[in-house]
Amino acid sequence: MYQTTIKKSVELVGIGLHKGSPVKLRLEPLESNSGIIFYRSDVDVSIPLLPENVVDTKMATVIGKDQFVISTIEHLLSAIYAYGIDNLRVIVDADEVPIMDGSSASYCMLLDEAEVIQLDMPKKVMRIKQDVEIKEGEKYVKLSASSDLQYDFTIKFPHPVIKEQEFILKFTKETYKREISRARTFGFLNEVQYLRSKGLALGGSLENAIVLDDKKILNPEGLRFEDEFVRHKILDAIGDMSLIGMSFIGNYEAYAGSHELNHKLTLKLLENPENYEIVELVGEKTKELEKAYA
Repeated sequence: MYQTTIKKSVELVGIGLHKGSPVKLRLEPLESNSGIIFYRSDVDVSIPLLPENVVDTKMATVIGKDQFVISTIEHLLSAIYAYGIDNLRVIVDADEVPIMDGSSASYCMLLDEAEVIQLDMPKKVMRIKQDVEIKEGEKYVKLSASSDLQYDFTIKFPHPVIKEQEFILKFTKETYKREISRARTFGFLNEVQYLRSKGLALGGSLENAIVLDDKKILNPEGLRFEDEFVRHKILDAIGDMSLIGMSFIGNYEAYAGSHELNHKLTLKLLENPENYEIVELVGEKTKELEKAYA
């Protein structure tokens, strides 16, 4: 199995969640061993996708360099990761990635248009060898060894529509597209009002998020899945875990996980080489590991 990129450059324009202004996004192919590189064309700054470049995780995963940032990258990264893309240049002309409809479905369609192609170097994956966990109170995120890739996420909200939800995704590209990619981000009306008073979430609307008041969903079309909330949390986690720098094989488990906890998990994983091994997907012995990224 070989590293991948896209066959042709593709682009779209969408609204930025926080500024509410149009953002142009362009994806371009890169050669083997390049990784995922973000580039802000408005200020001529490149930001490689590395854990040390994460500068904020409060409302979204934000990377930065030289005082310049790119926010809300997790939905796009979730799709890139699900498609098994190893090398890609992501160009934006603003400080955030377009929110689109609040899910990663638009990015999946963009990648389908771009077409994923193989390059000339073997694909590398990280195989988790031992448990790595971040725990804060009752909240936790955890990686453990496995022969495949699975995401098990549980959320609990004191809201009559959400309550407690759990979803387990046995990861493949197809299960991701079918079960996860259409799940939208969500927020509460009082939080949205507060954020707007601070000059944030100016682009947020019922077109790109599920919004709830104290008792119900405000979106007239309702939910795409009965448990859309926890499915979106898996979508976010897949994007956040791409900060490892490559695809991985193992089990991810979370209870009330967040961007912040996911970032701490990647840092803890990478700080000890005994937690993992890097495997090149060549030869018969790696056939089992290839299944998730076929």
